[in-house]
Amino acid sequence: MAAYLLVDTLLDNADLYEQYKLKAKPLIEKFGGEYLARGGRMTLRETDLWSPSRLVLIRFADVETANRCLDSFDYQQILPISKKSARRTAIIIEGV
Repeated sequence: MAAYLLVDTLLDNADLYEQYKLKAKPLIEKFGGEYLARGGRMTLRETDLWSPSRLVLIRFADVETANRCLDSFDYQQILPISKKSARRTAIIIEGV
């Protein structure tokens, strides 16, 4: 069953975050991840529980593959760039 990685990002250093994006994209794709949305325009309809900043949505084949990607040595090497340049919430949700 497909899995979706949803990341909400509040950028603190946009220039540094660009370095993360350049390195993360090919790695995500190496694990079969497909970007469905990447920081595009949002229309907030309801925000009782959460008001997102900048959303990224990536589809993986399944939860296990999404976790393997995020836990991989290569991803762990570039994750500090993201942590230095942004605050994030990341979730993996099983879908259809």
